[in-house]
Amino acid sequence: MTEPDRPPPSEEPKPLPGAVAFLSMGLTAAVLVGIGVVLGILVDDALHTAPAFLLVGLALGLATAAMSVVKQIRTYL
Repeated sequence: MTEPDRPPPSEEPKPLPGAVAFLSMGLTAAVLVGIGVVLGILVDDALHTAPAFLLVGLALGLATAAMSVVKQIRTYL
């Protein structure tokens, strides 16, 4: 007699993130936005183009922060 086909074992649910995970997400986002802003200010000071690169740095910092937070959240989905 052959064994009936068994369904694959179900994956166990991933644990919900704790306070440390949320703090890590917020700190990562703040650091990435801060780096973008500081780099934008430095380039603006060097090229005398204020606030053009400040805005570019802010946009890039926000974009990288969003991507980083999404990546961290996907580990819990």
